Amino acid sequence: MKCLVTGGAGFIGSHLVDRLIEDGHEVVVWDDLTTGKRDQVHEDAKFYQIPVECISPSYHDEKHNAIFHLAAEARIQPSFEFPQRTHDSNVTGTTKILELARHTGAKIIYAGSSSVYHDQYANPYTFTKLKAEEYCTLYNRIYDVPVAIARFFNVYGPRQLEEGAYATVIGIFERQYRNGEPLTITGTGEQRRDFTHVEDIVSGLIAMSEEEWDANIFNLGTGTNNSIKELAEMFDCETTYIPARPGEAKDTLANIHDSKAFLGWRPKKVLKEYINDLLATEH
Repeated sequence: MKCLVTGGAGFIGSHLVDRLIEDGHEVVVWDDLTTGKRDQVHEDAKFYQIPVECISPSYHDEKHNAIFHLAAEARIQPSFEFPQRTHDSNVTGTTKILELARHTGAKIIYAGSSSVYHDQYANPYTFTKLKAEEYCTLYNRIYDVPVAIARFFNVYGPRQLEEGAYATVIGIFERQYRNGEPLTITGTGEQRRDFTHVEDIVSGLIAMSEEEWDANIFNLGTGTNNSIKELAEMFDCETTYIPARPGEAKDTLANIHDSKAFLGWRPKKVLKEYINDLLATEH
């Protein structure tokens, strides 16, 4: 296939690009490099530095078989400070990509968020991700754009961000562990998350691209979860507590029945094994 990956310089996107090229596909990457890194883009991919919300109809001349739309303003906490930017990236950007698909006949694999299972009004990020999903459904029903929606659950693994507002909790813990610092647990630490390795996410996205779907939703998680305290205990080091953050769900847990049944997909990576390997490497 000829594939377009938006957000293809980022944590998840760059792993997806690597896998697509490994599988023999031609890949084009669009990324504005807000959180992505140019040096993470595979040398065999064609790269354009562009925000998806700024694409014009001139891009409709470039044909793609599949568009993996991962570009987004991708964290809850920054969305409180930048609600307009979050809307522009997550909603306007998605409609631009859907328009591209409508004019070129591409199928869309959209990267949604598990946060939509909770209060959609809890933060601008969740609200905009849900609205983008609804646009995906709209374009499928009115314009017959083939769309599959993936909902990610707390992705971790190589290239995850370790610092700044977009850092993942496992990325933060890894950095703190390496630096000999206490691990910072937010709130009570009893909140539970379904931590999913990036390789499992990529294999799920690839499986979704192999068919044409009518806005079907597929959860990409493990079907198990751990508390933040349990996660910290896996590192076996000192911890400290910081205030809880607003807008975040108490628990996340993926129901992966449909992903198994219709995609033939199963997660393979185990969180404890990942951390054990990390600790062995650091020692």
